[in-house]
Amino acid sequence: MDIGVIGVGRMGTAMARNLIKAGHGVYLFDPVPDGPRELGKEGGHVVASARDAFRGDVCISMLSNDDAMRAVFIDGGLPPQGAKTIHMNMATASVAMAQELAAHHKARGVPYVAACVWGRPDAAAAAKLSVVVAGEKTAIDKVEPLFKVLAQRHTRVGDDPVMANVAKIAGNLMVASAIEAMGEAAALVRAYGLNSADFLTMVNTALFDVPVYRGYGDAIGHSKYEPPGFDLALGFKDVRLALAASEKKNVPLPFANVLRDAFLDAIAHGDSKKDWAAIATVAARRAGLD
Repeated sequence: MDIGVIGVGRMGTAMARNLIKAGHGVYLFDPVPDGPRELGKEGGHVVASARDAFRGDVCISMLSNDDAMRAVFIDGGLPPQGAKTIHMNMATASVAMAQELAAHHKARGVPYVAACVWGRPDAAAAAKLSVVVAGEKTAIDKVEPLFKVLAQRHTRVGDDPVMANVAKIAGNLMVASAIEAMGEAAALVRAYGLNSADFLTMVNTALFDVPVYRGYGDAIGHSKYEPPGFDLALGFKDVRLALAASEKKNVPLPFANVLRDAFLDAIAHGDSKKDWAAIATVAARRAGLD
């Protein structure tokens, strides 16, 4: 396939590299000009604009937030009216932006699929992402072969692309909640003189032997927050997306408010560019341990 990729940050780079290795023609654009340069040396085609990347069979977008998506697609006039290229948005959008993008593509007669991913850049590099996908069935059928190159599993959640974004936001809320729980538990055992790394390894092996708890438990236990796999500032964004979604449907999320304050505390202490597991430092700091 010929595939455009718009947004070549850590995640976009890892995914684009796998597409190139699989033999696809990959056309790369990032708002930061130097973003795709290395991939240009590996067989990718670096193009000058997002419009140049919106081409071929599929265009994958992996932009960091609503503002970036709006700049490229709503304000930037993409996709072209009546384009046959399927737009597969793999980034995390707010429910409001997801609805706007779905309506925008429908009005332009362009097939649109939301295929949100769970997994860090190392998982993306290893093609071990998990994808939650929604959109018109025929469009998903056409892009489905790409999931074998990018992910270890994918799940369809309906015909409305917005549903994939709702699932992604809710899933990220669960991950943030797990990080906060481990941070608080680690602070508690440290206050009694127990090594938090040993404790988290023990408990996660006995009770929570899954990647989220193993990976973030190791980071918290050993205070390994740099380099980030997922920036703390982006985690804060995702918690706010959950709160915004909850307000639209009158769904109380009391713990999400706790998480919001923990992220704000961490950001106020200069941790916005660390991994989002660094919210665990907030519990330790409040306990007078750091």
